Amino acid sequence: MSKFWSPAIRSLVPYTPGEQPKVLDLIKLNTNENPYPPAPGVTQVLRDFPTDRLRLYPDPDSSKLKTALAEYHGLDNSQIFLGNGSDEVLALAFMAFFRHNKPLLMPETTYSFYEVYCDLLQIEPEKIPLDSEFRINLDDYNRENGGIIFANPNAPTGIALPINRIEQLLQRHPDSLVLVDEAYVDFGAETAIGLISRYPNLLVTHTFSKARSLAGMRIGAAFGHPDLIAGLERVKNSFNSYPLDMLAVETATASIADDDYFKDVCQRIMHTREHTTAALTGKGFKVLPSATNFIFVTHPERDALEMMQALRAEKILVRHFTRPGINQFLRISIGTDAEMAQLIEKL
Repeated sequence: MSKFWSPAIRSLVPYTPGEQPKVLDLIKLNTNENPYPPAPGVTQVLRDFPTDRLRLYPDPDSSKLKTALAEYHGLDNSQIFLGNGSDEVLALAFMAFFRHNKPLLMPETTYSFYEVYCDLLQIEPEKIPLDSEFRINLDDYNRENGGIIFANPNAPTGIALPINRIEQLLQRHPDSLVLVDEAYVDFGAETAIGLISRYPNLLVTHTFSKARSLAGMRIGAAFGHPDLIAGLERVKNSFNSYPLDMLAVETATASIADDDYFKDVCQRIMHTREHTTAALTGKGFKVLPSATNFIFVTHPERDALEMMQALRAEKILVRHFTRPGINQFLRISIGTDAEMAQLIEKL
């Protein structure tokens, strides 16, 4: 620890990303990456990109990608914000909307980066426990707040909320910004983007890392009322005016253009998820209902940490959490059918 560190940094506990091993002969089911390549058009973009353009700065507004997303979701460009991965989009949203004298409401068990942002930006979080079935109960959020955030589907549990429950929450809290993090929405949940035109207090975030197989490019988006987007742009332009590089814009745009490929990949992952869930249930595991590209599993007679270590010895990586309440669960990303067959065999 350096004497030059700011006081707030001394006590900060940073987010711990999932392991990215340096060897290649592993079945990597620990970070919810897509097991399939991005759309073929992405490869074509990378092959044909005129590298002489890289001497120039990219479009700070990423207009080409905004236009593609606007057409895809039936929105206007003014309702879309883009950033360097959804983590950056979320961080800017915390800066723009959640620094109030009232607490930010969030699930007690959810994406752990939310708590890190609160520590970094000195935002008071109020963590709402999940119910006995590990679900978010939005009735528990009927209290004074400086904003509300949750992932739908939630992570690491994988359970999704129905849209009508989210709309009821928006109606009950018209003066609170409600941020719905939809990183995994394409694997069986319903997006809240269709509510944006009716609720100016709604912000929805997406990522290209999961369903679109572009985790290595770092592309995230937010959708909301133009006034919310303007607030995000104000913070972005006080921090980094060029968050998306040229290749990110071009590859993301190409992935949107190939909707058939996108939907086929999502369906393949969902089919594998259901097959894997059935197989593990048959072996005595409890598997929470998932609308994501991962499953959250536990076994009544087996220790989760020991299972993770045993799988690692077989060159299969999965994720174990030490947090109380979920430390007997494993989070297992959905891989190819062949990869999941090996996992099932080893478990």
